[in-house]
Amino acid sequence: MNRWRGHWDIEFLGSKHWHYGRVCDLEANAAVKYRFLGYFWDKRKAWIKKMTVRTMTIDDYEGVKELWLSIRGFAIRSLDDSREGVARFLVRNPSSSVVAVEDGRIVGAILCGHDGRRGCLYHVCVNPAYRRRGIGKAMVVFCMDALKKENINKVSLIAFTKNDIGNAFWHSVGWKQREDLNYYDFVLNDENIEAFNQ
Repeated sequence: MNRWRGHWDIEFLGSKHWHYGRVCDLEANAAVKYRFLGYFWDKRKAWIKKMTVRTMTIDDYEGVKELWLSIRGFAIRSLDDSREGVARFLVRNPSSSVVAVEDGRIVGAILCGHDGRRGCLYHVCVNPAYRRRGIGKAMVVFCMDALKKENINKVSLIAFTKNDIGNAFWHSVGWKQREDLNYYDFVLNDENIEAFNQ
């Protein structure tokens, strides 16, 4: 168990894990990262409804877009985040993007891909009503495992400096904030307009 995943397991599940009424040792249970596919007893001693974390497909687009639009301050690009733009991304990265589904609706999503050298996470989000239950961490683990299967050794992301909730999340799960570089970009298509949800 690596340090990042160990931190996730210990923080959210403790040294023992309840699954369908029986206790499982984390070290002995290789599938612990997928224990969100069922019921578990959390640290607040409350049952959590069944929630599924799975690979995103283009059929999920409307539900994912609805999730994006529900989050205040979320940035959406007119071309990149259109159905066609997301479909193009998923064709290039068919197995690494993820959705979390509960109560028949998409409550979390991540666009995840790589260029053959480095992975990158985009639009990491969880419905505000479903936060603080480990859904974000479960999705990130899913993406990291998918990248490892494709022999990607490093993954990065961009978080707006004003996104206090997002930055706190990444610090809490052990990601390093780089202080030794500057981020640059160049707009190739002025029609790809970025707008922030109000």
